[in-house]
Amino acid sequence: YPYAEWAQVQTLPYGRDIFDLDLSPDGTTLIGSQGEIDGSLRLVRMDTERLRAGDTTHAVLFEFGEWSPSNFVYSADGKFLYGSSYYSGVSNIFRYDFAQQKMEPLSNAETGYFKPVPVSADSLLVFEYSGRGFLPAMIPNQVVSQVSAIRFLGNEIAEKRPEVQGWQLAPSSRIDMDSLHPVTGTYSSFRNFKLDNAYPIVEGYEDAAGRTTVAGGLRFNWSDRVGATSLDLTGSWSPTQDSTYERPHLRAVFRHWGWKVSAALNRADFYDLFGPTKVSRRGYSLAVQHTGNLFLDAPRSLTYTLTAAGYGGLQTAPEFQGVAATSDKLLAFSGNLAYASLRRSLGAIHDELGTTWDLTLRGNQVSGSFYPRVNFEAAKGVLLPVDHSSLWIRASAGTALAGAHTDPNARYFFGGFGNNWVDHRDIPQYREVEAFPGVDINQLSGANYGRVQMELNSPPLRFRRVGIPSFYLRWASLSLVGTGLVTDVDDAAARRKLASVGAQADIRVVTLSNLDSTLSFGFAVAQGDGLPRHSEWMFSFKIM
Repeated sequence: YPYAEWAQVQTLPYGRDIFDLDLSPDGTTLIGSQGEIDGSLRLVRMDTERLRAGDTTHAVLFEFGEWSPSNFVYSADGKFLYGSSYYSGVSNIFRYDFAQQKMEPLSNAETGYFKPVPVSADSLLVFEYSGRGFLPAMIPNQVVSQVSAIRFLGNEIAEKRPEVQGWQLAPSSRIDMDSLHPVTGTYSSFRNFKLDNAYPIVEGYEDAAGRTTVAGGLRFNWSDRVGATSLDLTGSWSPTQDSTYERPHLRAVFRHWGWKVSAALNRADFYDLFGPTKVSRRGYSLAVQHTGNLFLDAPRSLTYTLTAAGYGGLQTAPEFQGVAATSDKLLAFSGNLAYASLRRSLGAIHDELGTTWDLTLRGNQVSGSFYPRVNFEAAKGVLLPVDHSSLWIRASAGTALAGAHTDPNARYFFGGFGNNWVDHRDIPQYREVEAFPGVDINQLSGANYGRVQMELNSPPLRFRRVGIPSFYLRWASLSLVGTGLVTDVDDAAARRKLASVGAQADIRVVTLSNLDSTLSFGFAVAQGDGLPRHSEWMFSFKIM
C-alpha cells in the first residue's frame, strides 16, 4: 500500500505514538509498537482495510509496560512475530505465537540482541552488541527455559529507600494538551534571540615581552531557543599593562549553524593565567569559518572546514606563540578535510581502534608575499589482547610550498606537551602535530617535516571507594609515547633528526557529585641533532 494512505492515520489522541510497523505477508494486517503518553508500551495489530477507511481500531497483542517492543516483524508464513525488547532488563529476542496468543523469549543475552530476521524454521539472524559494535549472529528459533534478570542500581535504591519514588515529576498524562495552544510556522533564530546570562570574568594577557598580566571584565552570552545561533561578547581591562593600547581586551564570537565569525582586540584568555601555552595576542583580528559534513554515518565521518582571517597590529605570529611576526598585518586562509572512523568497547575511556586522516592547506599573505603550506596527518589504532588496551601509530608530514627556508612564515614550529596547568582542551595534547614532549614550546622548527608517533594506552585502573561523595576518583590510566621528528628534510645541511620518549598519567576526578575533571601528569625526554638531552615535566588539571 502507498505510504500516503498510511499517513492518513492521524486520529490518534495526543501523546500516543506508533512506530516500527510491519505488514503481514498477505497484506491484511499491520503490526506496530505503540507508546502512550504515560510511558507504557505495547505491541498492537490493525486491519489494513479498516485503516484505509480511517478506522484506527487495534488489538493489543502484548503489554510491555515501560520497555519498548522494537523491530517486530512477521515470519514468512505469518504465524509468528519476532522482535526485541528490554523487557527482561537487557535486549532479548521474543516471539509472538498467534495460534497460542503468547509471547515467548528466544534468547538469554548478556550484552543484547537486536533486529531479528527469521531465515529458516529453526534459526534467526540477529545483531549482537559487542565491544566491536553490532555483529551478525545466528540463534536457534526455540524458546529458552530461563531469562536472567539484570540488576539495576536505581531499582534497588527505590526499593530500599521508597521516599525517592516521590521525587519524580508528575506524569505528562496529567497535562491538558489542548490548553498549551501550539503554534505552527517557520522558526526564526533571530526572533527568538535572547540574553542567556552575564557574569564577571578574569583573564590573562601576555605581551610581547612575555609578561602575563591579569585582566578583569564581563562576559555576555546570547542564543536562540534551540541553540542554532549564539553570540558571546567578552570585555576586560588589564590596569597593570604598561602599554595603554594593550590594556583593553575585547572579543566577539557569533555562531549560526555551520558558520562562525569572530573578532578580537588584544585577545586575552582565562587559561593564559596557567601554564606555558598562550593564545593571547596583541592587535586586532576578524575571522570567518564554515564547517560542514560531507557525510556523517557514525562511527564514520568526513568533515571540512574553510577559514579566512585578517590580522593587524601584530607582534607575535597568530599560529605560534613564541615566533615574532615579520609584519604587523597578515591575511590567513586555510582549508581542512578530516576523516574519522573510531570505535571503543564498553567500559573504555579512549577510542581504542580505528582510522583517521586529515589534510590541511594553509596560506598566509604577508607584505605582498604569499606563503602556502600543506600537511597531511594519519592515525591507525588497534586493540591489544588485554581488555581496553590499544596501540596507536600516528604519522604526519608537511612542507612549505613557497618562501625561503629561513622565513618564519614558511616554517612549522614544534615543542612541548602543550597542556596548561589548568586547561579545557583535549587531555592528550601530545598527539597534536605541533607537540614534541621534552622541549620547550616552539623550540624546534622546519620548512618541511616528517613526524611519527607511537602511543601505547594501558587499561584503566578503576576505583570503587577512593574519596567522598563530593570528591572521588573514578579511574587512572597510563599512556607511553615515543615520537620521532625530522625537519628540513630536503636540506642536508639544516636537516635535524630528533626523538622523544615519555609518559602521561591521567586520573579522572568527580567533583560536586557529577562534574568530571581530569588530573594529568607527564614526563618526557628529548634528544637529537643540535639538541642535548632535555627533559620536561607536565601537570594539568582539566576542568570538566
